[in-house]
Amino acid sequence: MTKKALVIDDSRAMRTILSGILGGLGYEVQGAEDGGRALDILNAGELFDLALVDWNMPQMTGYDFVCEVRKEPRFADLRLVMVTTETEISRMSEALEAGADEYIMKPFNKEMLLEKLMLLGVEADRG
Repeated sequence: MTKKALVIDDSRAMRTILSGILGGLGYEVQGAEDGGRALDILNAGELFDLALVDWNMPQMTGYDFVCEVRKEPRFADLRLVMVTTETEISRMSEALEAGADEYIMKPFNKEMLLEKLMLLGVEADRG
């Protein structure tokens, strides 16, 4: 069964990079430019295994997105990874307390992302 990932970042370049990495792992990837759009996608009924979420975005931040998703029991199995330039430990704690499963600081590389996915048990094929 194909795993599905949602990449949420206001940077088209970052969405492209993350989508490329996940696509290479066998994920079917959909992108969203902010948390609000991502919530619309989830609320439309599409199910995802994983969401990579930027913190700083217009309309709805990644932090607010994580808070909203974790209010909904139907999204309990969705693994949320913050991928952000926010490097303060307090920010990491906030994200994890809000319900993020992992936290990756930009800049990162493919190996760092793979390591986090393995920790979460959502790594797909290494293709």
